Amino acid sequence: MSAMLADTVREYIARRDYRLMRRVNRWSAPQWVRAWMICATRGGDGWLWYALMAALLLEGGPERFRAVGAMLLAGALTITSFLWLKRVTNRKRPCQVEPHCWANLLPPDQFSFPSGHTMTAVALAVVVSLFYPALMVGVVFCALSIAVSRILLGMHFLSDVLAGALLGASIGYCTYLLFR
Repeated sequence: MSAMLADTVREYIARRDYRLMRRVNRWSAPQWVRAWMICATRGGDGWLWYALMAALLLEGGPERFRAVGAMLLAGALTITSFLWLKRVTNRKRPCQVEPHCWANLLPPDQFSFPSGHTMTAVALAVVVSLFYPALMVGVVFCALSIAVSRILLGMHFLSDVLAGALLGASIGYCTYLLFR
């Protein structure tokens, strides 16, 4: 019975994911949205977070070493986790299922579930927000932009991004607790 329920839930999620994917893949987004999404996804490649760590080391006050240590551990845990999960799930990316009308970025790896960009961005945004509440709006905006970009660029399904956000938030919070 539970296997049947799990299959039903998976099918429900997949139908919703594919419906949204088709809408997104056919949407001819305005130029400013295209530019924002490409910049956001490139920021999620890591350089944005490395730059933030460098800035915190320079100007982060007495919390800086613990905060950057927590960010490094959260990053390592998310990368290790999403690489393992992607190999286990083997889910195709939306761009492998159906062509996108305007985005032609190459995916960083073969599999879709979960979104590693989202997982890492949310984990690091949680850590930074907890150590530096004044930076919360900025880092949450960056993490949200990265997450949305992964969907709009045809790299991930909505469920990949939601799972990545939940896992990332959990890893970020637990890592913060270790370093506070």
